[in-house]
Amino acid sequence: MPRSLVAGGAGFVGSHLVEALVASGRTVVVADNYCTGRPENLAHLAHQIEMVDVDISDTAAVNEKLTGHFDEIFNLACPASPIDYLRLPIQTMMVGSMGVKNTVDLALANKARYLLASTSEVYGDPEVHPQPETYVGHVNPIGPRSVYDEAKRFGEAMVASYHREFGLDAKIIRIFNTFGPRMRVEDGRAIPNFIHQALEGLPITVAGDGAQTRSICYVTDLVAGIVAMMESDSQGPINLGNPEEISMLELAEWIRDLTDSGSEIAYIPRPVDDPQIRKPDISEAKRVLGWEPLTSAETGLKHTIADFRLHA
Repeated sequence: MPRSLVAGGAGFVGSHLVEALVASGRTVVVADNYCTGRPENLAHLAHQIEMVDVDISDTAAVNEKLTGHFDEIFNLACPASPIDYLRLPIQTMMVGSMGVKNTVDLALANKARYLLASTSEVYGDPEVHPQPETYVGHVNPIGPRSVYDEAKRFGEAMVASYHREFGLDAKIIRIFNTFGPRMRVEDGRAIPNFIHQALEGLPITVAGDGAQTRSICYVTDLVAGIVAMMESDSQGPINLGNPEEISMLELAEWIRDLTDSGSEIAYIPRPVDDPQIRKPDISEAKRVLGWEPLTSAETGLKHTIADFRLHA
């Protein structure tokens, strides 16, 4: 079985991916500097994996610590929540640039397959709906969110260049809004915010008028798509997400109902460059990977709420 490197493997999505890779029989090495990931996410796998404390933006550290042969490299390393990347702007840009270069160089040296976890944020505040992979985006390259958006766009360009220049077997996925167990209470994104506030009886804070939409995908479905992409012959980019769309106000009210909470809805200002709409066109994922999400949003929300209750 392959020896797999998962950069960012201690994070929310990364830890679920590591779990799936271990279950498939792979040997897994996790690279993380824990700026947003948590070792406890992988505590149940501690005796089955190797964990390396390393910042993939640090070339010397990558060369020193990430040794041995790798057959495949999954790069999920990057702060993904606005709270985190606005707190760590330079680190976010570095992991999306030098971190990508260091890991594609490692893949090239190992003749390994490489997968970059990019984001729907490369589409910006889209003027095309739903968003297909051919859409080039409507972005603000100098706004506060640009530290994340442009880092991911640069990372995609780097991966595509290594594929064209060196023939690297490199793949790009664009992840849309994902949720599930192991999200941090302080994550700052809508679903963990709403669940925490509802369980604590606090006002559920909805940005703007709540009419802005997102499409929410349960994490195990996303992980199945990531593995399918790595095992495919496609270079992508390919959208991975749930095309069922919901407004933020509807989501807040739904979570309030599922938690039997008496919380009120409170309205707060919308962040700068917050997209009004977000919905993936997953036609390519269906055609190329035979993939689509299988878990209903309600089932996923119930699992996530149960996890928040457990760790309250």
